[in-house]
Amino acid sequence: MNPLKRLWEEHRQAVWLDFIERDLLTGGGLARLVEDDGVRGVTSNPSIFQKAIEGGGPYDEAVAGLLADDPGMTTVALYEALAIDDIRQATDVLRPVWDSSGGSDGFVSLEVSPHLAHDTEGTLTEAKRLWGTVDRPNLMIKVPATAEGILAIEGLIGDGINVNATLMFSLADYEAVATAYLRGIEANSNPAGVASVASFFVSRLDTEVDAQLEAIGTPEARALCGQAAIANAKLAYRRFEELFGPDSFAAFSVRGARVQRPLWASTSTKNPAYRDVIYVEELIGPDTVNTLPVVTLEGFRDHGEPRTSLLEDVAAADRIFAELAALGVDLDAITAELQVEGVAAFAKSFDQLLGALDKARIRRVAS
Repeated sequence: MNPLKRLWEEHRQAVWLDFIERDLLTGGGLARLVEDDGVRGVTSNPSIFQKAIEGGGPYDEAVAGLLADDPGMTTVALYEALAIDDIRQATDVLRPVWDSSGGSDGFVSLEVSPHLAHDTEGTLTEAKRLWGTVDRPNLMIKVPATAEGILAIEGLIGDGINVNATLMFSLADYEAVATAYLRGIEANSNPAGVASVASFFVSRLDTEVDAQLEAIGTPEARALCGQAAIANAKLAYRRFEELFGPDSFAAFSVRGARVQRPLWASTSTKNPAYRDVIYVEELIGPDTVNTLPVVTLEGFRDHGEPRTSLLEDVAAADRIFAELAALGVDLDAITAELQVEGVAAFAKSFDQLLGALDKARIRRVAS
């Protein structure tokens, strides 16, 4: 069997595609990934849209058509029209997955403006507007796990809006997001009608920790390279099992509430010395999602080896954290900085995207 399909069939881990562009939608590529590889969802972010729209092709034609209908369309409105059309098409392709799963899977994520990452009320307003505009039950609104975003996540879940809580790097981030979800479904009169994932970023942590370990330079330090991110994820998954286990979650499950699945993000391998599918093979477990960029998805399809790895030797993850601390590696400081950098990177991509669209709009209106 296709290793990608085995992730769901044998391990109950959903594969989501971390990529979206119009050719993939109109050419039937996403539908084939759903059918042939068992892809069960799609994620997007400003960086993904920036690369897709700047690539031109069908987006140039779409921009021309939109501006022909409304030459005065603002750049932000132009972006939203393009992005929302893509998101709607993707949700329609994934709708059979959503239907067959009883509303538990088959989601497509759309992010609120990254400039609202520290604005709770702005995030709530924007998320509700996007939710109503896209008008698809299998949409997820992405909200970053900043302090302000945590409050918005709770409110959106309480209002019945699906949420992808994103840009989580630390165990503290996970605790805050999971607790916000629990408070949200407690306040929701129909918790069975809402779903959420908690997106835990993986490979970037190894990049930062490995750099510090290499700088320390001792054999003990170098022996820990490539281990921090997987240990971090295993400890988050252990906490997930504690919070959402049959006993602890019973009061919510009797009301029809779903668990908030951990989602592993940033799963492409940054260090060429590591196996190209390491952040797939080492993060497999029930009730999880792994969102894969195209190259990682293709690599796992070709040579992935599924096993229930998240449950293996979790005690070793505690040991790795202790050894890193003993060496002076401050994981709290690293993960906090990674979240700051992540918000800034998404904001930069969003601004670059709007800049490219503004140039396209000016060219079209001038012609």
